[in-house]
Amino acid sequence: MGQGAPQPTVLAGSGGVVLGEARTNHQGRRAVLLVRGDEDVTEMEALVATMGIDVVDIVRQVGRPDPRTYFGKGRLNDVADEQRTAPPSHPWSGVDLVLLHTNATPRQLVGVHRVVNVEVWDRVRLLLALFTSHASSVEARTQVRIAQLQSDRTVLREAVQQQTTGERAGFGGGGVTALQNVIANVNRELTNLRRRQQRHVRAQREHRRQRERSGAFTVGFVGYTNAGKSSLFRRLSGKSALVEDRLFSTLETTVGRMEESPRILLADTIGFIDNIPNATLSAFRATIAEAIEADLVMVLVDASDSASEIERKLATTQREVFERHRDLEDEAGLQPPPVVLVYTKVDRITTDALERLLEEDRWSGFTERVGVSTHEGTGLEAMKAVMCTQLFGSMTTLVLRADLTGMEAPLGKLLAEVHDAGLVQSKTELEGGHLRLEVWMASPARQRFLHRWGARVEVK
Repeated sequence: MGQGAPQPTVLAGSGGVVLGEARTNHQGRRAVLLVRGDEDVTEMEALVATMGIDVVDIVRQVGRPDPRTYFGKGRLNDVADEQRTAPPSHPWSGVDLVLLHTNATPRQLVGVHRVVNVEVWDRVRLLLALFTSHASSVEARTQVRIAQLQSDRTVLREAVQQQTTGERAGFGGGGVTALQNVIANVNRELTNLRRRQQRHVRAQREHRRQRERSGAFTVGFVGYTNAGKSSLFRRLSGKSALVEDRLFSTLETTVGRMEESPRILLADTIGFIDNIPNATLSAFRATIAEAIEADLVMVLVDASDSASEIERKLATTQREVFERHRDLEDEAGLQPPPVVLVYTKVDRITTDALERLLEEDRWSGFTERVGVSTHEGTGLEAMKAVMCTQLFGSMTTLVLRADLTGMEAPLGKLLAEVHDAGLVQSKTELEGGHLRLEVWMASPARQRFLHRWGARVEVK
């Protein structure tokens, strides 16, 4: 690079690069948030707070975003001067991060960094930093790394492009710039990571096929981040899952059996967020597919949100779910699964407000609508009934006879097989030691059970 050219913030990493500081714990950092106009910054403040970053000031500028530096050059220089000269008593003292309330272009990210000379994040880079700090499994770390490198590559290319053409070492000759070598390393790592991810996708697909062959059904929980998916998953499965009142506490898919029936599997996965470029979340498609391609999809939305928030979050979720279902129809000819809309946290709203939500008919494509409170248990039984109706059809009444003539298997063996094949709602002891069961059971499983024990079973 030519002498005097601003040096991009590029740090060598294991097998690739990251822009900005090579750290995953951002607790205690101080930041300034730059906003155009009167845009609502509530969501971004929540994301920042989740990471433990303190936004010491919000700076606004009216007008359209500058295509090169987001803020106007003069106002951005004022921000840079304020940050550099802030005395210890100034609120901006110790600020080492500038946040842009937008999905910035690579040109804007590089342009702002050249002026302020500290780390710069837009919404996308904020989410990537959040993903990086939360990723725990190999699957999640692979997906996060792919998304990170894809974003880094675009900024690196822009940094190369903005170098003075006449001073770019190696241009017109046999050499290459240091940044171009870095970009080549990024491309090689991306290729390796995508191969690893494809192996994981194939493994997941095979696991789903095995579950289907065993007669198990999968229920996928999808929706906006922090909608209560993990709380509902834990309530229904009894399986430990990370449940926190913060955004993106779940990054990888957790699959567990429903406590009341081994035939029903529940899939809890990463939450959606609005206005994020598809390229950024493309690395997470394999994880999301586990829930979207289930036998039943349950879309969760926080009932305590404002009407505008519910509208935006449902629009985002519908786009992800129904577009994927259309792709499945086109690619594989598969019939899309039913989709149930579940309003969560209904204990935070009035009964009248919940009724208005459930009666709202502008959200097309949903098979049913229900409201639940995981905290209080409200609506859970009604939701389970909807779930079982969609998976199994109508409820079946079975009478298991205690008469052992010619069939010496104890009644307990029959009862155990019913529990294994379906979901028993009630059990009543009749005269003579017989049992009457109300059970959700899929037609193939019911036929196999009747074929095996027909002389001991009566279907009402």
